[in-house]
Amino acid sequence: MSGDFLALLPKNPFAQVPSAPSTLEPLQATTVFAFHCADGAIIAGDHRATAGNTIFSDKTEKILELDSHSLMAIAGVPATAFEMARTLQTTFEFYRRSQLQGMSLPAKIRALSKLLRDNLPATLQGFGVVAPIFAGVETTDPESKPAIYFYDPLGAQFEAANYAGSGSGSGSIKSVLHFLEKWGNPRPAEMSLGQATTLANRLLMTAAEFDTATGGVHPERQVFATLKLLSHDGVRTISTGEQERCWQEASK
Repeated sequence: MSGDFLALLPKNPFAQVPSAPSTLEPLQATTVFAFHCADGAIIAGDHRATAGNTIFSDKTEKILELDSHSLMAIAGVPATAFEMARTLQTTFEFYRRSQLQGMSLPAKIRALSKLLRDNLPATLQGFGVVAPIFAGVETTDPESKPAIYFYDPLGAQFEAANYAGSGSGSGSIKSVLHFLEKWGNPRPAEMSLGQATTLANRLLMTAAEFDTATGGVHPERQVFATLKLLSHDGVRTISTGEQERCWQEASK
């Protein structure tokens, strides 16, 4: 990940445990993003997890379903992010069963903020930093559309009008999305699901050209991104086969 806040962490004298080897690098999951398309919101991520300059895995799943109408895309330390996701899944399900209705979208947004604030000690020490993206739909409003929020590691949330990105490769991706939203034809928000699917894979391949922590997407080997579509109907996973068909159609 990158940013002014995270750049300060290595300067923290308490960032390393004294007894830990100086070469110890925390595992990081990077490069997730989301943008609106004609059918809802696309939430995407690559498959790479790194530890320093070492590729730990190219099969990491970074887009996590919290319930039928909300998703969390993780960038940062996977162990911390996965635990946050499990906590939110339990919280949302408990509320649904105990109150006989789903939790409101604002309450879900605040629940993730609280987990990030509670994680402040690990964040300040540099070994538990998480900067997620959240996407959800207000199910009680039949006219509602998916909303995308991005967070800083301290829990502040911001609604994204068109797109959001997090992780070390997100800078390149957000630059391309900004260009397309301003001058593209069609703009990402106007794209069909097939067009948006191909764009998401192309964005990750572009980011991988400039960021070694982004990877695991190789259409020539039928290896595609993790892609999910969020709409008022719920969460839909875009399968590898569907992504390959979209890629082939775009290549004709």
